[in-house]
Amino acid sequence: MPVSIAVLAKQVIDPEMPMAAFRIGADAKAVVPPSNIPPVVNGFDENAVEAALQIKDSQEASITVISTGTSFALDVMKKPLSMGADELVLLQDDAFENSIDSFFTAQLLAAAIRKLGGFDLIICGRQASDWDNAQVPLGVAEILGLSCVSLGKKVEIKDGKVSVERITNDGYEVVEAPLPALVTVSNELGQPRYPTLRGIMAATRKRPTIWTSADLDADASQLEPRVTLQELFVPVRDQQCEIIEGDDAADAGRQLALKLREAKLI
Repeated sequence: MPVSIAVLAKQVIDPEMPMAAFRIGADAKAVVPPSNIPPVVNGFDENAVEAALQIKDSQEASITVISTGTSFALDVMKKPLSMGADELVLLQDDAFENSIDSFFTAQLLAAAIRKLGGFDLIICGRQASDWDNAQVPLGVAEILGLSCVSLGKKVEIKDGKVSVERITNDGYEVVEAPLPALVTVSNELGQPRYPTLRGIMAATRKRPTIWTSADLDADASQLEPRVTLQELFVPVRDQQCEIIEGDDAADAGRQLALKLREAKLI
């Protein structure tokens, strides 16, 4: 039987956009998406797609990409399809706007995975480039009762187990876990492959499955957000420069040392 793989991917504001385009809506307490810069698939999640495709290259496998949000740019979210994924499931509802609540997002994704009948392997990026929490994959694994291996740089399936080369401070270690399991991967896995022309044309013909909150077989109490964002702002930076002068270089150095001592820096 083919191995069933789910990849959890997130649409994010392009982290490479110029700082001048970065805006925060004070009333909405959210980053305002720039109108002239399209969103992208989170970079680590593209590594997760690549990890799934490497498994598919070596054995029969099906890949389903799952994402949650309030709205999607389909040409962006279809990129994993053009790379070689088989299906795309989008959880789209205005009620899914609390993206800072990692537990809430994990509950949504876990509910979708249950509705799809579960998978042999779930692969995620190590973290998202917007909030950098790195909590959702761990939450999904906990909710579904799966083993979780983090920070993988190589993922293989053999003999009913997933084998992961896991990054450590001194190199890597090889970890095995029985299927089903969840693995997070990092950019050390390698550059994601470019979509082929044939893949792009095939992706344009595929229609994603779109579910709202009503389509998920989940208890409404489980989907209640548990985190409330109180304030979001760009920190104000204040810099001052004072020129230390003296009769000569030695005197200027002495005056500088006195200033640093007054400031309790030395």
